[in-house]
Amino acid sequence: MQLPVIHGLIDRRILVNFQVRPDALARVLPEPFRPQLVGGAGIAGICLIRLAQMRPRLVPKWLGMGSENAAHRIAVEWDVDGERQQGVYIPRRDTSSRFNVAVGGRLFPGFHHHARFQVREGNGQYRVGLDSDDGLTHLVIEARAAERLPAASSFASLEEASEFFRRGCLGYSATPECGVFDGLELRSATWSVEPLAVERVESSFFDDPRRFPPGSVRFDSALLMRRVEHQWHGHHPLAVSAFGRTELSTHA
Repeated sequence: MQLPVIHGLIDRRILVNFQVRPDALARVLPEPFRPQLVGGAGIAGICLIRLAQMRPRLVPKWLGMGSENAAHRIAVEWDVDGERQQGVYIPRRDTSSRFNVAVGGRLFPGFHHHARFQVREGNGQYRVGLDSDDGLTHLVIEARAAERLPAASSFASLEEASEFFRRGCLGYSATPECGVFDGLELRSATWSVEPLAVERVESSFFDDPRRFPPGSVRFDSALLMRRVEHQWHGHHPLAVSAFGRTELSTHA
């Protein structure tokens, strides 16, 4: 998989974050990933992102594509050749774009599932919902602009939260091949987040008691990014060998 650098605009990005007990996260994380902790808690969540003007570098903006997308994500650490790495593990991606479904994991890193999105926003109010065609993902987030993070957040300040998520721009996604994960890195021209006050959040992933026992997940915070020029850079897949060795694969 040789991906050209993809340019585009993050029209709107909402990060909904949860504090999760490390033992609960460890049960859902495949090797080689382990939870990255903040104040003793794991950090996981949902990225709801509207992309616009997506195209290779030499293609004009007006020919770019747009889509609504959602990714479940878990802040993780892993080791490659004895060096500790940081980023996010993405067990599930959903998209409004049939094109993304067709090329994801083939021409573009990251397998996608098609979903129907319902979006309303304006006057500082945001509502994003989705239901996937396969019935496995249901999400609803209702939020409004805020001045600060919740008092119970794992992050002491907006600046600390911003830096934490800025460092987590390299994501590895689940693939149909056991032990192989697609790599994709977000590089943005600017980085600025705003706090959101969440009034309602539903997630079939984090609300599932078979996956996360009652009391193991608690809402932490939500952040908003708007109108960000950015690029997507593909990385070699991460692979775990039969002998437990983690390495970057040169094969798609």
